[in-house]
Amino acid sequence: MPQRQYTVVIVGATGVVGRTLLRVMEARGFPAGELRLVATSRSAGTRISAYGRDWTVAASGEEALEGADFVFVSAGGDVSRRWCPAAAGAGAIAIDDSSAFRLEAHVPLVIPEINGDDVAAHRGIISQPNCSTTPLVMALAPLQRAVGVRRVVAVTYQSVSGTGGAAVRELEAQQRARVLGEPLPAAAVYPRRIDENVLPVVDAFQEDGFTKEEHKVAAESRKILHAPHLLVSATCARVPLAVGHSVAAHVELGGALEVAEARRLVAAMPGVTLMDEPAAGIFPTALDVAGGDGVLVGRIRRDPAFDHGIAFWAVVDNLRKGAATNMVQIAEAVIARGLR
Repeated sequence: MPQRQYTVVIVGATGVVGRTLLRVMEARGFPAGELRLVATSRSAGTRISAYGRDWTVAASGEEALEGADFVFVSAGGDVSRRWCPAAAGAGAIAIDDSSAFRLEAHVPLVIPEINGDDVAAHRGIISQPNCSTTPLVMALAPLQRAVGVRRVVAVTYQSVSGTGGAAVRELEAQQRARVLGEPLPAAAVYPRRIDENVLPVVDAFQEDGFTKEEHKVAAESRKILHAPHLLVSATCARVPLAVGHSVAAHVELGGALEVAEARRLVAAMPGVTLMDEPAAGIFPTALDVAGGDGVLVGRIRRDPAFDHGIAFWAVVDNLRKGAATNMVQIAEAVIARGLR
């Protein structure tokens, strides 16, 4: 019997995640019979090649939802708040890349390797997590299943593509000016120069001194891992890289676990590759993960600051597994469970 083909809408199709979505869908052989690409009026008329033909980008219009099966939305929270309920109302399944619905009780927040069965609870909207949450919980999940996790202290090092194309262009402009000895262009996307710098701020500061991004890491980790009492403290920083988010995590486990067993558990986690021979120079970096669809984990070691402490380093391509690839995997999980 021929495989069913699906009608897929991509909202934000000309953005960095939208374009990556198309590449990932094609590479994974996602059964898209029809693509409807949607963006702002500035991008309307753009031609994008995928699945062996050219597709024309249309200006935002909800008529694109008629008869759609899946609607991938990656254009910011305001756009998601408009499009996702409309998609659900039209009978489609919206898979959202923003934070608009992630913490809503009735919206599954899914990384398929961890909690893929949660897709069955959807009411037309499924959220995919923040790209800085993904590498952390992918490494935590097998540890939690083995002995539990009580407390996590994490520091993230996030590339500029997590902010969008304008941030990538700002970094490139600053780098070019520095190399050429020209006056540096003023910072516009970020509050300070990002080239040759590390900015200890991702998203807006909140009243408690943490940023919105740091709150996302904590709350999303608890939801994905089904661990409402998990204590998480995060510091999120922006670094002058085009692609790749890294996280250093210090974890208090719920019980004793030898480092060798922690390595074995992490290595066996679907979607994770262990790179953990630091004496031989083998450890994961952002360059190692760029263009890849998994999470790389290394530097697993005992953390003496905690009882039953473990520390590790993890990296992810924020545009792929941190965004586009995970969104496609969510749709695949829906199909595999006969839900569409």
